[in-house]
Amino acid sequence: MKLIRFGAVGHERPGLLLEDGSRIDASAFGEDYDEHFFGEDGIERLRVWSSRHAALAPRVAAEVRWAPPVARPSKVICIGLNYRGHAKETGAAIPAEPIVFFKATSAIVGPNDDLIIPRGSEKTDWEVELAIVIGRRARYVSEAQAPLHVAGYALHNDYSERAFQLERGGQWVKGKSADSFAPLGPFMASADEIPDVQNLSLWLSVNGQQMQRGNTSDMIFGVAHIVSYLSEFMTLLPGDVISTGTPAGVGMGQKPPRYLRAGDVCELGIQGLGTARQRAVPSE
Repeated sequence: MKLIRFGAVGHERPGLLLEDGSRIDASAFGEDYDEHFFGEDGIERLRVWSSRHAALAPRVAAEVRWAPPVARPSKVICIGLNYRGHAKETGAAIPAEPIVFFKATSAIVGPNDDLIIPRGSEKTDWEVELAIVIGRRARYVSEAQAPLHVAGYALHNDYSERAFQLERGGQWVKGKSADSFAPLGPFMASADEIPDVQNLSLWLSVNGQQMQRGNTSDMIFGVAHIVSYLSEFMTLLPGDVISTGTPAGVGMGQKPPRYLRAGDVCELGIQGLGTARQRAVPSE
């Protein structure tokens, strides 16, 4: 299944993306796609509801906003330098263990919402990434068990302000958490929709020029390892989002470096997980 949410900011509703490309309103199911939904076997309950009611559910008009497909995750956890090509372009050594940082959940927006360039920013950068959505509470799970704790996957652009991240001391979270820095979606595909998560192509372009082209096979640490590893240090709750790193081609890695300015347009996609488009606008 492909889970969506739609509607104006603050008034989002749950829905489904059907095989024919149409969107339906799943409000009658009675739950949003949040921690309770994922933790109480929501995917399977929704599957049953859909088989009985999807044909009669209201359609969502094409012009209605795509919202983030997951509602209010408890945390967004990110993995840094997790593609061999990206580590090479930054001049970094291959990490011996996953590099872990957080994004503020207030950074989450819809897949086609504007990117707001932060006040004082000169180095806002792009990063196309595969996001994992946790489906079952995970604590000290093995790599073999890890896939059982995954609800599904989504497209994510892990925007970064490199000066805030790397030049002003402290942790990376400062450069990762500005409003609009975590566009998610257009949908969350349930895990059964993605037969081989370690063989997905992903790409990103800026103003029509391709900047990133990679494959999840280039990950240093795969999805199962990441889920297992993180569960050693924190409880992963249903609905939590884990962003798994970006391939080569980020702005910081260009020669000379290239960063986003108001008016620029990022378009990105992952095989089986759809596409997204964000236009950069100045901060108010």
